[in-house]
Amino acid sequence: MKLLIVLFISLFLMGCEEKVYEDPKQDYISVALENTNVYSDVHLNDILVNDKNVEVLSKNYQIDTDELGEKEYEIYYRVDKKKYVYKYRVRVVDSEAPIVFSGVSKSVKVGYNEDLCDLITYGDNYTGDIKCEITGDYDLNKAGTYKLHYKLSDSSNNTKEVNVTLTVYKPSTGGNTSTPSTPAPKTEFSDIYKMHKNDNTEIGIDVSKWQEDIDFNKVKNAGATFVMMRIGVQTEKNGELSVDRYYEQNIKKAKEAGLKVGVYLYTMASSTKEAKEHAEWVVKTLNGEKLDLPIVFDWENWNKWNTYKLSFHEINEIANTYMSTAKEKGYEGMLYSSKFYLETIWQNKKEFPVWLAHYTTNAKTSSYKGKYQIWQLCNNGHIDGINGDVDIDVLYK
Repeated sequence: MKLLIVLFISLFLMGCEEKVYEDPKQDYISVALENTNVYSDVHLNDILVNDKNVEVLSKNYQIDTDELGEKEYEIYYRVDKKKYVYKYRVRVVDSEAPIVFSGVSKSVKVGYNEDLCDLITYGDNYTGDIKCEITGDYDLNKAGTYKLHYKLSDSSNNTKEVNVTLTVYKPSTGGNTSTPSTPAPKTEFSDIYKMHKNDNTEIGIDVSKWQEDIDFNKVKNAGATFVMMRIGVQTEKNGELSVDRYYEQNIKKAKEAGLKVGVYLYTMASSTKEAKEHAEWVVKTLNGEKLDLPIVFDWENWNKWNTYKLSFHEINEIANTYMSTAKEKGYEGMLYSSKFYLETIWQNKKEFPVWLAHYTTNAKTSSYKGKYQIWQLCNNGHIDGINGDVDIDVLYK
């Protein structure tokens, strides 16, 4: 008897399900997008076109653009108490060509025997496997200037072509006939302080082993209120991390002097797994040390970029993984980079705070249009308490 009751209820409920009609004529709804670029940020509501009498039942989901190819989605909606389904197909494509982000005037010694493709630096939004073809006459065993034509192709056959001037030269065998150079002028911390200090800013420095022993009390008395310090470094791709030789005394003495502190890791991470491990290494090395400023992701190995075989999407995921891991561990993550790479490579879609490196002629303003929390405005700074050059930074509250 119980079995019959359960069966009856199941049949009743099945009969109560709302019938769904297909709309083959697409009279009520349509989607204004046939192709979308890979990794683009597209949501249903951005592309949906519907009559005002249509009640859309599907949520505002995000279109999956992480892989190339055709995707199908079902969009449910109701018109005059009838439920319909619209089957929407979209093709995810890669329409962006590779880019070249190095100079195109190159010099090599006579007898150069390495890959000429690696003379220039190039990359792609979707793939790290880029085909490089070079045409033009040249002789690497004969001094001279040669005109080369590079053609770069990605996996979707998007191409970028550039002309490169190659100079093959013989090293000089004569004695040193150069004249002594005039010492470069220094950027005085006191001048930067007068130029940039106000109620919404703080002026500080960033240091590593290159500054050696620092008198942080003198640094504080000069007007600095914060210091970003290198906690560790990776000296080669896939290499081990090592603690900066002066980190422990720097963080101890800086805090004793009453300076705010943040740390950065000079990393060459080539995968999200490695980036996560690096962030965890920083947290472990801090050993519970409290910070006033973020844990910074500092990736600058651009002269070896071609060897990484990464896409721009992948290097951004590496950065995001490092900074997200720092955040998960209770610290704030931050992205450090120069103006050029912030404008060319880094997307920072998760909007982590940015530490901008941009050295300008007068150090008054930066032409970078993006958001940034810290501006490193010179690397030839002078401040009492440090022998030699130091980077000077402005922190925006």
